[in-house]
Amino acid sequence: MEDAQLSVVDLDGVKNQCLFGVFDGHAGKFAAEWCHDNFASVLVEQMKKNPEADFREILYHTYLEVDRRLEFESENANVRSGCTAVTSVIRSESKGDVPIRKLYTANVGDARSVLCRNGRAIRLTYDHKGSDEHEARRITENGGFLLNNRVNGVLAVTRSFGDFSMKDSVIGAPFTSDIELETSDEFLIIACDGLWDVVSDQDAVDHVVHEHDAQAAADQLLHYALDNFSTDNISVMVVRFRS
Repeated sequence: MEDAQLSVVDLDGVKNQCLFGVFDGHAGKFAAEWCHDNFASVLVEQMKKNPEADFREILYHTYLEVDRRLEFESENANVRSGCTAVTSVIRSESKGDVPIRKLYTANVGDARSVLCRNGRAIRLTYDHKGSDEHEARRITENGGFLLNNRVNGVLAVTRSFGDFSMKDSVIGAPFTSDIELETSDEFLIIACDGLWDVVSDQDAVDHVVHEHDAQAAADQLLHYALDNFSTDNISVMVVRFRS
């Protein structure tokens, strides 16, 4: 198993500020485990460094810093692994004088975060794959090539943490998004491609929409992926906003 899951409640001591993440490793588990152990602390550092910055910008720079530090640690450990990543942060903010809850998400690779809003699936991430025309253009413009939708004929994802032998093409800069949470928002599914390769966003939401226990919902999605013949590692988290 090369995946790792991250869950931090009351991040940096702030009540109800939560961080959730999935790191899907490849070519070994070092990158995924290092990100699991260090992502939260790097995020908090960036939050303190730029307290007035837009939180999407903070997430963006967190990903770049995580990738930079992982390169140093990987060289010291003489490993060449990598991982895709998806992270979501729930935090309290204000819109004028009105308190609101915001959900911020970032990802590299094909790990995905999907929000259930009134029964409808809303994707919060972007799949960075060789089959994506925008990513393919970026890679070729940077001197790389794609063979069978794989970067340099090797890697199926076009962005990741690690994979430093291909870092000119496989970058750690994330896609970021934000959304204001509403009373109709029910839960969040955070998972690696072991689920999403065989289950659509809406099918995943429909499968667990009536399951109010988050752990039971995650287990059901894991078995649903296996029933749909997933052959990859499967990591699934479900975060419920209301019971």
